[in-house]
Amino acid sequence: MNEQIINLEIKFSHLEEFTRQLNEVVTSQQATIVRMEKEILDLKRMLNAETGVQGNRSLQDDKPPHY
Repeated sequence: MNEQIINLEIKFSHLEEFTRQLNEVVTSQQATIVRMEKEILDLKRMLNAETGVQGNRSLQDDKPPHY
């Protein structure tokens, strides 16, 4: 009985460490997502400023080069 409790405590300890590591990965990925979203918004603003287009722009609004 005592050995079973020790085994459960060991498994629990491993699960705690795994959860901590997983949380670090998820936190890092979230920070990356936020940074990339900001970069995309900045790029959209730069593109809109250069072309003078306001709001969302679609490729369907552009005519193909052969027209």
